[in-house]
Amino acid sequence: MNSCRMPQAFLARSVRIHRRPLAAALLGLMLAGAAAAQEAQPQTPTPTDSKTAPAKKSDKTADKNKKKSEDSASNLDAIIVTGIAGSIENSMKAKQNSDSIIEAISAEDIGKLPDASIAESLSRLPGLATQRLDGRANVISIRGLSPDFAGTTLNGREQATIGENRGVEYDQYPSELISGAAVYKTPDASLIGQGLSGTVDLHTIKPLDLPSRAIAVNLRGEHTSNGSLNPGTGIGDNGHRASISYIDQFFDHTLGLAVGFAQLDSPIQEKQYQAWWWSVDNGSAGIDQNWGGPHTLGLPDNVISQEGMQLRAQSENQRRNGLMTVLEWAPGDHYHSTLDLYYSTFGEKKFTNGVQWSSSPYDNVSYSNAGISPAQPYPIVTSGTVNGLAPILQNEYSKEHDKLFSAGWNNQYDFGNDWAATADLSYSSAKKKLHDAYLFSGLAGGAFTSADFRTPLGNGYPYFSPAVNLADPATVVFTDPDGYGYNGRQEFDRQKDTIKAVRLEVSHPLGWIFSSMNLGVDYSDRSKTKQADVDFAWLNGNGSTQGTYNNHFSTPVNPAYLWGPTSLGYGGIPGALNYNVLAALNSQFYLTQRNGQGDWSRNYTVEEKVPVAYAKFNIETMLGNVPLRGNVGVQFVRTDQSSQALQTNGDTLVGSISDGAKYNNVLPSLNLVAQLTDRQYLRFGFAKTMARGRIDDEKVATSASVSKVLQGPGAGQVLWSGSGGNPQLKPYVAVGTDLSYEFYFGKSSYFAAAVFNKNLLNYIYNQTTLDYDFSHYTNDDPTLTPTSNIGSFTRPANGTGGKMQGLELSGALEGGLLAQALDGFGVQANFSLTNSNIPVSSISSIPGGPATLPGLSRKVANLSLYYEKYGWSARIAERYRSSFTGEAVALFDQLGYTKILANKQTDLQLGYAFPEGRWSGLSILLQVSNLTNTPDTTVQVAGLPNGVQVARPLEYDTWGRTVMLGVNYKL
Repeated sequence: MNSCRMPQAFLARSVRIHRRPLAAALLGLMLAGAAAAQEAQPQTPTPTDSKTAPAKKSDKTADKNKKKSEDSASNLDAIIVTGIAGSIENSMKAKQNSDSIIEAISAEDIGKLPDASIAESLSRLPGLATQRLDGRANVISIRGLSPDFAGTTLNGREQATIGENRGVEYDQYPSELISGAAVYKTPDASLIGQGLSGTVDLHTIKPLDLPSRAIAVNLRGEHTSNGSLNPGTGIGDNGHRASISYIDQFFDHTLGLAVGFAQLDSPIQEKQYQAWWWSVDNGSAGIDQNWGGPHTLGLPDNVISQEGMQLRAQSENQRRNGLMTVLEWAPGDHYHSTLDLYYSTFGEKKFTNGVQWSSSPYDNVSYSNAGISPAQPYPIVTSGTVNGLAPILQNEYSKEHDKLFSAGWNNQYDFGNDWAATADLSYSSAKKKLHDAYLFSGLAGGAFTSADFRTPLGNGYPYFSPAVNLADPATVVFTDPDGYGYNGRQEFDRQKDTIKAVRLEVSHPLGWIFSSMNLGVDYSDRSKTKQADVDFAWLNGNGSTQGTYNNHFSTPVNPAYLWGPTSLGYGGIPGALNYNVLAALNSQFYLTQRNGQGDWSRNYTVEEKVPVAYAKFNIETMLGNVPLRGNVGVQFVRTDQSSQALQTNGDTLVGSISDGAKYNNVLPSLNLVAQLTDRQYLRFGFAKTMARGRIDDEKVATSASVSKVLQGPGAGQVLWSGSGGNPQLKPYVAVGTDLSYEFYFGKSSYFAAAVFNKNLLNYIYNQTTLDYDFSHYTNDDPTLTPTSNIGSFTRPANGTGGKMQGLELSGALEGGLLAQALDGFGVQANFSLTNSNIPVSSISSIPGGPATLPGLSRKVANLSLYYEKYGWSARIAERYRSSFTGEAVALFDQLGYTKILANKQTDLQLGYAFPEGRWSGLSILLQVSNLTNTPDTTVQVAGLPNGVQVARPLEYDTWGRTVMLGVNYKL
């Protein structure tokens, strides 16, 4: 026994206590002094001879604990692998040693994950897919479900979030400070903060798991290929990433310290195009004959045409500073303490400028020289000239500042009489401040223009050529070009989320088929508060909100605030007017507070008090001659959720309102692992899981308004509509069954096949009630009198029934196992197929609602090819996600659905590590993200008369390639 370490028997129990099957595989991977990878053969439990007389239960348990301790210690000393193959090997060991069905990633070296971000690395795991935000991997879907269904923890503790949802945004966590992650597809009773589809547990390093001091420095320059789209904003196409990590041990290896700092300064340049909508204007399938709309001159009957569009260029800069500290203390054989701290600031500036216009028949446009392309069910207008356009230029500035702080203090004590106890205290907070402002400009005096156009039949950028120069400050002026009733808007959002938690647990060896038991309680108190203040902007010299406003009033932009034109050449428009929004807002406009009912409803607090009690019994026995391990247990979860919000009488604030709910959930779980041979495992999981819905879905706030129906059934009527949260919302609940086969061979090769089924007992969807009574709401619009107090109201609701099934295949193969000439080459691949359905009755209030869960991608696949030898490394990886359905606001403000098309992204990594000599410890790394400049695309799915469905492209956005070149140096 190493006297500098914790006693190994206690170490083995602590792994059990903290739900850390990764401890032996992930936490020891960052050994900075390793000069080369060392092979670590997997540890195999020794089967008990069934013919031998059984030992006493206490002796048998002690022997098993001793064996586990020796295996654990052996793994900690042996795992000294780095690089791509080393990362795969460590991930395999984590998967192999876990009692649950998991997927894992580990860093290639200190501060060096296999990808540019945590989310990108996670999305390469079997059954996982990323969703991109502004071109970057941001949130994760597990098994085809939306991020709302997944849970995320840091070192086993639930994290506060900066969004209105509970889902973690992974770009808030520097990849350089994360040593690895595990995704639990089957939970156990001691897993707190679990998700319905799975749980992601991020890990930071443990300094006492390293044999000696380590220092690592990483520096990378970054370049985006889209150039600088908005001159004057200060956002170009170059950035950088830098990090430094220091790890050391003191006092005869009983005190460990790890400190890491990471900085990100990253530009994002985005080219956006969106078609507002597609429809048939004239003829038997048209708006004019079916919904009483006007006839559009110049368009043939029964052809599909675009109803509006926008071209925008967005320049964004992300700046993040992250600091991680871990202090680990093991003074003797009985006590072990770990304090880990994480703090980050995240700043984001965004400038979005562009041109949009409506080409709806209600805006009295006409066409000439319309070019028609054959298509089904109707031909499509793809070229020509549209006349009578009123261009709308919207210039927007957004600034966000976030602060995240997490602290966790874990204490373990071995009483020396087979009893061990753990106490864990944690605190997590997230604060967000957002300032968003935009102004409108257009042609002076409400003038109109025409534009030649060509739009593709499929996805791609269009070509528009307006008859006027939209970058000319003499032509484009401040005005209200579309009659919105104001000239601009700004908003200040403030948000705070805090989680306070305490966890207590005891463990003790058992007999019979159980090696030990864990009994524990956890209590968390989470509070999220949102405040939003809105101002409307009015041009100096124009009227006010009291009825003297003139939407044709115009003023040129002050020349002192003008910047170079925004580049929209990718869509045919050479440029658009670009200026300093904040400077113009502060000098050429005056502001009035606009906190009406709809704005007040975004001010709320949601609190969740959740005590949890659990019992877990760890299984270790023989099934004939087959070793069998795992666990069985149960959680009892009590939830007390409440919400407070502002109460209004129309747009007038009159007080506050509160509501909530209390409910209980009992969550049993079972995990079994049968070791068929030294390298083959058969796993079975059965569990009842729950996941609470979005936090903003639980708010008590609501809002309502009246509007005039312009066309279709009920045209001319003034009807109520509203929306709000549901403070009595119950969580998602599912019963899942998993079966997995795994075969490990070679150093970093394996094959796995898994099937799963989840029966949804309770889920959450947006329910629209068409006969809601609005008699208790006040109408503040004096120009409209409601035809009736009955209208439509949308709020989250609980549905019942439904199921989800899936198949997952994954594997990795070293080329050297096939032929000596392929030594150093390798491949990783995975594929998942998921199906789901929900009862049609639950979505009957939403015409055209999908029969599957929104957000479900049926197919997800990943493929990585790599080479690593003689210091050289190369990896090319591609991830694929099939199309899925998302909610959207469709024609005439009806709730509809948008089809998000399949996405495929390819990344490249090249590197060289100097193996010896004066440059030993230095490595060079080149990474290219989104190598093929894959766009994000969506398609409108709309219903026309006679049940005809039309699918047309809506959005087409690109971000270019991101190239990173840098060096890593390790002492």
